[in-house]
Amino acid sequence: MTAPLARLKTFYDLVKFEHTVFALPFAYAGMLFASQQHLGTGWPGVMVFVWVTLAMAGARTAAMAANRLIDAGIDALNPRTANRDIPQGRVRPAGAVGLIVVSLALLLVAAWQLNPLALKLLPIAVVFLVLYPYTKRFTWLCHLWLGVTDGAAAAGGWIAVTGAWDWGAVMLWLVVIFWMIGLDVIYATQDVDFDRAQGLRSIPARFGVRPALRLAAASHALTFVLLVATGVVVGASWPYYVASVAMGAILLYEHRLVRPDDLTRVNVAFFDANMWLALTMLAGVVLDVVWRTLT
Repeated sequence: MTAPLARLKTFYDLVKFEHTVFALPFAYAGMLFASQQHLGTGWPGVMVFVWVTLAMAGARTAAMAANRLIDAGIDALNPRTANRDIPQGRVRPAGAVGLIVVSLALLLVAAWQLNPLALKLLPIAVVFLVLYPYTKRFTWLCHLWLGVTDGAAAAGGWIAVTGAWDWGAVMLWLVVIFWMIGLDVIYATQDVDFDRAQGLRSIPARFGVRPALRLAAASHALTFVLLVATGVVVGASWPYYVASVAMGAILLYEHRLVRPDDLTRVNVAFFDANMWLALTMLAGVVLDVVWRTLT
């Protein structure tokens, strides 16, 4: 591998770019639902699609690079994360800062190209993106902050098309909020002992693994209810509800993978199950808008 490609791969690994698959399908879902409801076609046009994609890439990359930079000292102390790129010196802090600046510039250009409301909301989005790593230093509600931040992607996809708020945008935002709370709580069970030792806050560290997993299950049960309610609000057709049932089954499977006395499959529950859930959501929305457009 050539030096430039190796460097690119290092930055790719730094921000875990593959995790973009979590939020991007929901941004597309918001975009497609808004197009169907307001344009009657289910398709907003090539340029809106391109700018939404670039906005998501910029936001996700900036957020993850900031997370890795701000948490570098903590990561170096945690055996689970000590091999990450900044603690190991594969990426210098200045390089991470440069990546954040470039990513935020991309987000700014994309918001500017979409509509005035997207641009006006940009500073609020940046605050949430950058401050998330600090929340676990003072509150176990850090999972809620993450949910609100990632949920903005779904609402953002809607606003990118309409330039205005709508109940559809709110419902999709709520879906992602409670989905992310549940999956982030599951992920945090890996670090209970470390977080307690370092004075870091999380629901598992505050209440214990078993209560945390129960709360995650309750959050995901509410996610399923909100998925169905979103379909009602946007006037979805049967393919969306079939996908919602499939997503409910995936959430059940996710919670079968993790038990208080066996956390060995947390990464499978966190990444694999939720990747398929997000892709199922997108597939359901695509089929829904195609069905409604053709009928």
